[in-house]
Amino acid sequence: MAEEKDPAVPAKSKRDQLGERLKKKYPDRDYADDEALFGQINDDYDEYDTQLDQYKGREQELMDIMSKNPVSAQYISEIAKGNDPWIAMIERMGIDGITDLINNPEKQEAYAEANRKWAERLAKESKLKEEFEQNISGSVKLLEQIQQERQLDDATLDAAMDLVARIAHENETGAFTRETIELALNALTHDADVQNARTEGTVAGRNAKIDEKLRKPNTGDGMPNLAGSNNSPSEGGRRRLNFFDYAEAAQ
Repeated sequence: MAEEKDPAVPAKSKRDQLGERLKKKYPDRDYADDEALFGQINDDYDEYDTQLDQYKGREQELMDIMSKNPVSAQYISEIAKGNDPWIAMIERMGIDGITDLINNPEKQEAYAEANRKWAERLAKESKLKEEFEQNISGSVKLLEQIQQERQLDDATLDAAMDLVARIAHENETGAFTRETIELALNALTHDADVQNARTEGTVAGRNAKIDEKLRKPNTGDGMPNLAGSNNSPSEGGRRRLNFFDYAEAAQ
């Protein structure tokens, strides 16, 4: 049964619904204006188009394989159904057919090369597994240390590790997203941006201090201010400031 809507509650606009969806996907972002909102939509469409092109490319490759070799198409279809791949192969080729294929003298060189690649891949996977087991305990200790130093909750730390895992997956597949690239660029320029902001703040504060001092009237020495061409006040009732006045204000 469909949930009845409360007539007292106004229906959400399409913009609000879209904003909620984006907020769930990107909780750390704010879409205060249409420029930011439509910019994010455009970026998502670019990412979707890239992924769709990749899916279409892989699908086309699979279709080409099936059209060139109907036996392969049947074999893949059986595997997709969850059937045992070896039984599926025997059902399509028979034991004798598989034996003849393995013993084909024209294929021996290709088989030897394929076996060499398999052995290299197996050795590489074994080495990576060994390195993982050696390094993971130290990585766990490092995560615990960072969590204590920064006073992070488990959810925040898990989110950070999910991001690291996503970047690692993109590196393995070669399908980098715009968000990941911009994240890396922001990380590279973070220290320089912070330093520039500090420098600008320091300069602005010094300029404000100088301006404040220069606006204050000079304290007299108790002597009357004599009129005359050499003692005439400057415009606005202030005397002309010289180099030493600026130097003193800057201190």
